[in-house]
Amino acid sequence: MKISQKGLYALQAMMTLARRHDQGAIKIREIAAESDLPEKFLELILLELKNARIVDSVRGARGGYQLRRDPAEIPLSDIIRLVDGPLAPMGDAEQLRSLIAKDADHRALYEVFLAVRDAAAQILEHTTIADIAGDTGNKGAGAKSKTRAATKKSTGA
Repeated sequence: MKISQKGLYALQAMMTLARRHDQGAIKIREIAAESDLPEKFLELILLELKNARIVDSVRGARGGYQLRRDPAEIPLSDIIRLVDGPLAPMGDAEQLRSLIAKDADHRALYEVFLAVRDAAAQILEHTTIADIAGDTGNKGAGAKSKTRAATKKSTGA
């Protein structure tokens, strides 16, 4: 799995919207400035997030973008899959399962790729925008602890 620059920008914008979730709609200019993102590229990303019903847009002088749901209800996996596609290192989970079933000579390799995908998915599906959007390092530490716990759970460590 590789997260593109677009995916990274989408996550950063979502973090900004999460931090200001209780403030209503935030103008693109403010999101771009606060997240240090290119405004024109951010417009395209927010439109994609709007079309996926992750954010809402509000028109008018007080308009802008806001999260459609509580940040604690939006897993990172939703954003990454929307912007960058499957979490698997190659293809998607179903394609990997098919290769495992069909290609006995390389089954062990595909099983490793599926395990990598499953571990990444476990972490990203159980880490929300709220977990990473904290204003201080304290919340980041909570996200790291949660990530370590999800990793241990998925790997059996």
